[in-house]
Amino acid sequence: MQPHNTYNTMSSHQSTEISGFIFHPWSWWCNSIDPKHQFAGALITVSALVLVIACHAWAKINSRRPALPPGPRGLPLVGYLPFLKPDIHRSFTELAQTYGPIMNVQLGSKICVVISSPGLAKEVLKDHDVTFANRDTTAAALAFSHGGSDIAFNSYGPEWRMLRKVAAQEMMSSSVLDSYYELRRQEVRQTVRDLYAKMGTPINISNTNFQTTLNVVTSMLWGGSLDVDDRRAVGAEFEQVIQQVVELLSIPNVSDLFPVVAWLDLQGVVRRMKRLSKWLDRIFDSVIDQRTRLNGVEEKGKSKDFLQLLLKLKDAEDPKTPLTLDHVKAVLVDLVAGSTDTTSTTVEWAMTKLIENPEIMRKVQEELDEVVGMNDTVEESHLPRLHYMRAVIKETLRLYPPIPFLVPRTPSQPCIVGGYMVPMGARVMVNAWAIHRDPEVWDNPLEFRPERFLSTSSKFDFNGNDFRYIPFGSGRRVCVGIPMAERMLMFVLAEMLHSFDWQLPEGTKLDLTEKFGIVLKKAIPLVVIPTARLWNPNLYT
Repeated sequence: MQPHNTYNTMSSHQSTEISGFIFHPWSWWCNSIDPKHQFAGALITVSALVLVIACHAWAKINSRRPALPPGPRGLPLVGYLPFLKPDIHRSFTELAQTYGPIMNVQLGSKICVVISSPGLAKEVLKDHDVTFANRDTTAAALAFSHGGSDIAFNSYGPEWRMLRKVAAQEMMSSSVLDSYYELRRQEVRQTVRDLYAKMGTPINISNTNFQTTLNVVTSMLWGGSLDVDDRRAVGAEFEQVIQQVVELLSIPNVSDLFPVVAWLDLQGVVRRMKRLSKWLDRIFDSVIDQRTRLNGVEEKGKSKDFLQLLLKLKDAEDPKTPLTLDHVKAVLVDLVAGSTDTTSTTVEWAMTKLIENPEIMRKVQEELDEVVGMNDTVEESHLPRLHYMRAVIKETLRLYPPIPFLVPRTPSQPCIVGGYMVPMGARVMVNAWAIHRDPEVWDNPLEFRPERFLSTSSKFDFNGNDFRYIPFGSGRRVCVGIPMAERMLMFVLAEMLHSFDWQLPEGTKLDLTEKFGIVLKKAIPLVVIPTARLWNPNLYT
């Protein structure tokens, strides 16, 4: 019996040591419970230790992951919103000097990642183009675009590719645009006649060019569907709507910054945009109805137009990616809204800088006199030879990109840019305005000097192939309307500078203040007085 007792004594002693080792931190608890439950306690303790080790390992792994970009501190809930200045493009450019070319600015509950260098713009717009192919669409944009049925705000995918292909190949190809030249020519010449009749009186350049561009675009959209008088009446109604649409798209909306309260539409932005959308629908329905009734009468003198093309594609009913009536309307709105305000604003900035720099204006007019002549009017066939004029437009777009942050994008998955993590759903804003004025990229960046685009060996085209110069964006979501915008900018500006001399009204000063919005406009519109410069008065009438 002795060995048995000895064994029992030793087992009891060892058990006590083991229990003391495991439960020492909670010995007060272990001693107070029944011994038969001590195994359960041991299991809980071991599980707790495993959890602690796992948490430590997870924290260690997370410490190796890239952090969010640096940025300014904000306040709880509202973030940096209370500290933003009205000219956001300048405010973000100043912040980038402190926090670097990629920074995180918390606006409400929205993470905004701002890119301010060519190299990082390339990462977003080219290297990770597919990841950043979606737009960060606002509530106002969704209401305006039939829920994102257009090209500008549609999510990246088969539907967007179909719409993009229709616009690029069927509407913006060189051959198609060439076929509409006479329509553009008629509208631009009409503007010259109107200006000639108002010589000696102050002219609002922005309004004049907005109407010219609108007339050109609508004549291409449905010029074969409506008579001239009807088209101008529709154009006048469109002008009212489009200007209100652009204004609403520019308003910082609480619904976008605090999605949890979006359903309240506290500022009424969505309600107002829906009213404008219905207004546009009414116009489109009227025009489409007239086009439908005109089917088959083209041989009687009615020219073809974009609307006719889109309706034929809709009726074809592609089973994979069908083109619906909502798509047709949304694409038409894109073409009108995307071309009128941006084109008229760019022409206004160009005229402003030329009046500020009369020597540059003189060079432009000398080139026009040499290429076109003083006894002729500008034709699109002259444009390829107007090299200095093209440099003036490029320099204008450098200093005043129409959409200073391009159209914001959002990553479809977390992505590393510049060594920092850009989370899925963040608003990514490429600050083209800052990139175009970066002293590390451009010599004397604030100086208006068109010659920089004549002497450089780099090809600064409008397609965003060089990320130092991206006025229309880059990558697969680069502006689809570049071919038409390029022709319109050159043609309108050349005709205005060839046909007239321009001066400020007596006693007024040139104002260069910018007004930030989705389109970067002049705060005070340019008002100038035209005088005829061509020898033959018949060229105006």
